[in-house]
Amino acid sequence: MLAVDIKKRLPDFTLEVKFSVERNVLVLFGPSGSGKTTVLRSIAGLVRPDEGSIVYDGRVFYSGAANTFVPPRERNIGYMFQEFALFPHMNVKRNIWYGVKKHNQAAAEMYDRLVELLKIGHLGDRYIGQLSGGEKQRVALARALMAEPKILLLDEPLSSLDSATRLELRAELKRMQELWNIPFVLVTHDPDEAKDLGHQILFLDKGRQTGGAMAASPAVTKEVAAMAKT
Repeated sequence: MLAVDIKKRLPDFTLEVKFSVERNVLVLFGPSGSGKTTVLRSIAGLVRPDEGSIVYDGRVFYSGAANTFVPPRERNIGYMFQEFALFPHMNVKRNIWYGVKKHNQAAAEMYDRLVELLKIGHLGDRYIGQLSGGEKQRVALARALMAEPKILLLDEPLSSLDSATRLELRAELKRMQELWNIPFVLVTHDPDEAKDLGHQILFLDKGRQTGGAMAASPAVTKEVAAMAKT
């Protein structure tokens, strides 16, 4: 289980969140600028909170009280950035392998499995500029999972895609989460995406939770839609 209980002072407000997530999908939902990405970056170790703790399966990634801070490279967390952060000078295969420490048989089998599952095996020699938005998303997901992370963080991974591709890749994300069986923490301000992907939904507005991380029940679905209109 991933347990997050942190405070972080930002220029316009103080971010204050507390939630936990098992091996399912937790969606951070709310308007732009509400602190969602800062939560992801804190979990990844790219931002250091001012107070609180971040713990995964008993391992303390961050504790303000104990002055503990595990650097990003030691957390084994996958991160899909909003713009995918793929390298244009590398082909698809090299992008997926980037950051893999051991190029052994097990890693080769993992690569083969990922490109087959994501239907991108035929793209290995192409460069990023030759890919569609949906293909880039699949390559970024393959790269994030190639290192077999304990947690996957996704920052608005579908925001730049057309509606048809978004629907297709929502299903892909859900399937990959079920196969990998790890916590996914996903940021979005799209209510349809939140209710479709989230086993739990956490509402954020100007750094504050409007409630706990709630199961994505029909009642919560209605609340997501109502919040999107405000």
